[in-house]
Amino acid sequence: MAAAARGISSSDEDELLSGAGPTAEALFIEMYTLHYRRLVRSAALLVRDVPTAEEVVQDAFVSMHDAWRRLRDTENALAYVRQVVVNRSRSVLRHKMVVDRNLEKPSPDMPSAEHGALVSIERAAVVAALLGLPPRQREAIVLRYYADLSEGEIAAAMGISRGAVKSHTARGMASLRAALEQESQ
Repeated sequence: MAAAARGISSSDEDELLSGAGPTAEALFIEMYTLHYRRLVRSAALLVRDVPTAEEVVQDAFVSMHDAWRRLRDTENALAYVRQVVVNRSRSVLRHKMVVDRNLEKPSPDMPSAEHGALVSIERAAVVAALLGLPPRQREAIVLRYYADLSEGEIAAAMGISRGAVKSHTARGMASLRAALEQESQ
């Protein structure tokens, strides 16, 4: 029963109990069962990624299984697997370095995709806050900051005095600032 808990099949267990000695397959399964997790933890420390570490260890065991018959001393099988794990981890790290080195980096004058997404979100928040302003304040702010008109041009377009333009703009900016601060909290 202890063999079954270690992952050895019942036919292998019968062979072990009969005194014939463990088969190569039973030894392999036992080694895999006993050392897989520890090797994955070691590989994870080397490659800094658990899924990649699992893949490295799986590849190491496949390699060792393929080479089992060529092993002169099966007592050194664990040392062989450890060495394969280290070598394959090095290969993975070398591959990552080459990929990272050859990645296309955006030119410095081009904003990143994240920057574009953040600008879009901020712009949507400003537009939503603008829509919440009274019509005269919204008109004064849009003409001043989006159309880039002077106070005189705004006054003429809205049919009000320059002082009223200043007043509507100041009140609208204060309301916008408050709305955007409230939204960011």
